[in-house]
Amino acid sequence: MARKEFEIPTMYRSPIIRKVKEANKITDPRKKELEPSVLNFGPVNFLIPRHFGFCYGVENAIDIAYRTVEQNPNKDIYLLSEMIHNPTVNEDLLKKGVKFLFDTDGSVRIPIDSLSSEDIVIVPAFGTTIDIQEQLQKKGIDPYQYNTTCPFVEKVWKRGNQLGKKGYSLVVHGKHEHEETRATFSHSADHSPVVVVLSPKEARILAEIMTEQRPVDDFQKYFGHKSTDGFNPLTDLEFFGVINQTTMLATETQEVMDILKEAAKKRFGEEKVLDHFADTSDTLCYATNENQSATYALADAKPDVAIVVGGYNSSNTMHLVEILEQHCPTFHIRDAGEFESPESIYHFNQWKKKMLTTENWLPTDQEDLNIALTSGASCPDVLVDEVLLKILSFYPNSEKVDNVIKPFEKTMAEAT
Repeated sequence: MARKEFEIPTMYRSPIIRKVKEANKITDPRKKELEPSVLNFGPVNFLIPRHFGFCYGVENAIDIAYRTVEQNPNKDIYLLSEMIHNPTVNEDLLKKGVKFLFDTDGSVRIPIDSLSSEDIVIVPAFGTTIDIQEQLQKKGIDPYQYNTTCPFVEKVWKRGNQLGKKGYSLVVHGKHEHEETRATFSHSADHSPVVVVLSPKEARILAEIMTEQRPVDDFQKYFGHKSTDGFNPLTDLEFFGVINQTTMLATETQEVMDILKEAAKKRFGEEKVLDHFADTSDTLCYATNENQSATYALADAKPDVAIVVGGYNSSNTMHLVEILEQHCPTFHIRDAGEFESPESIYHFNQWKKKMLTTENWLPTDQEDLNIALTSGASCPDVLVDEVLLKILSFYPNSEKVDNVIKPFEKTMAEAT
């Protein structure tokens, strides 16, 4: 996909992190390097991953949404739900008069029946269901006129449609309540039997059911609430492929594929497996792959502590946390406002599904401290800047930002 230029509002532009990213693009245009950049401020070093922050789909969504608001000052503008999972962006759109029709869990805020054909509805980056598309069309609203659906989500739908035309069922690796997976399920169910699996653990259960190592009745227990009506794992998984929610861990999607492919081998024989199991590895989102690979490299750099900035309902952000927390204390925050002091941080714990306060999170007495700093795909780089500057404020003798960024600025200047 050719890279296009997007109009991103000035408020989201970063004076620090942007320069690191731009310099890395110049020195590594083919994106072969994964070793993080190091910003050495003396008592503290920030390890910045090669790939993170706004992806193509998010930039596309922000560009369309803000242009729509700017070009239609006298119209009522609605988002189906959060455009992306970042509170700063969504709160700014609300301030500009945009209203949300649904909460992220699908519950109704404003009934579609109350809209008129003159109203504008923006489809979020996650896409939406066929049912909602049809409701909008009945009101005389074109759901595709202001469609910010990520092209890589649409790519998953197209691949699923291709398989459906060949008589294949679909296994979706995703969180069944997530907006993207709800949309993918809807578009897939239009042409195929569909079941959603959350994890390799669930894939193993499904594999045992389809190979009759478990009773078929177990299907309803584990998957009945997230499969199409009448889904029969013995007949519907004779021919199938795996597609995914694009923000899931790519390594987990591959593991889900491997588990179910192995089950197909057991059931149909190795020589016939490719007749029954479709290779769909080409649907994995490149940005998700890049960001997660860069995060593994960030973990390999052995940070003392990690900060991940992003919305608390952001799936891709939570997976970055999941990678890093296996290597060092890791804190998921939405912005710099979560630092109560050098001694206390307010952060989200995805396993307990609640906000926590951790004391003595920052070892300020440690010399040459290495802090991994990254963000989710829907997080503006300027929020990462603010987190960096906030932490630096705890180190009054640290090197000035201008001096640390100078080598990156030099690289940019030499390229022009």
